[in-house]
Amino acid sequence: MHKKVLLNQILNKFRFLYINSDSITKVETKINYIFEDKRLLKQAFTHKSINNSPRFNYERLEFLGDSVLDIVISRELMREFPDGDEGLLTQRRAALVQKPFLANMGRLLNLMDYLKIEKNIDLNIEKIADKQIANIFEALIGALYLDGGIMPCKALILNTVWEHRKEGWKSTNYKGKLIEFCHLKNFENPIFKLKDKFGPDHERTFEIQVIIGKRIYSSGFGSNKKTAEQVAAQLALEELGAKY
Repeated sequence: MHKKVLLNQILNKFRFLYINSDSITKVETKINYIFEDKRLLKQAFTHKSINNSPRFNYERLEFLGDSVLDIVISRELMREFPDGDEGLLTQRRAALVQKPFLANMGRLLNLMDYLKIEKNIDLNIEKIADKQIANIFEALIGALYLDGGIMPCKALILNTVWEHRKEGWKSTNYKGKLIEFCHLKNFENPIFKLKDKFGPDHERTFEIQVIIGKRIYSSGFGSNKKTAEQVAAQLALEELGAKY
């Protein structure tokens, strides 16, 4: 049994290391950056259905990229709105880091063309496709950070997310509006609590509750946390009688 497990691990690693090199070159051309460690770029496009080891799929890089994205966008927002308060900055940032918007950024680079994922995951379903594109966009940022530091990350983010920021701000950001409403009414800041998550990995549904003070508002549901937070925020605004 031990030998069989070890053999599977070796095969998985072998499979991971031999992702199409032409795809790597095309991605590097699109983002105008040559990776010193090609393994990071390969990892950024490997779904856990292909390799479930955290060291070889994109999830850890996505985690890192999410944080790097927040830092870069936050800094640019402080430059864009030198007199903006925390509520305004939070609202504007939330609109630019939502999965649907990041998916659009990933589409600009045709990132889905390079994703390595099992065929039983139906990418013809829009919410599944959006989630995957957004995830690998963030994973790409994480890979860039580990390979070259903050500067190549900043270049990619400025040329995509920041370049199209006004498009992102056109869509209604209910979470930001709820935060702004609470500030205006001198309410406590809303807390977004993950109440539950269910369903298979490729069709996971998240349930988020909004808590303001001692009051709990109706749950919001979505295919990722950020979408569920937006739905929950919208419901809370409606229950509060806010005009948005």
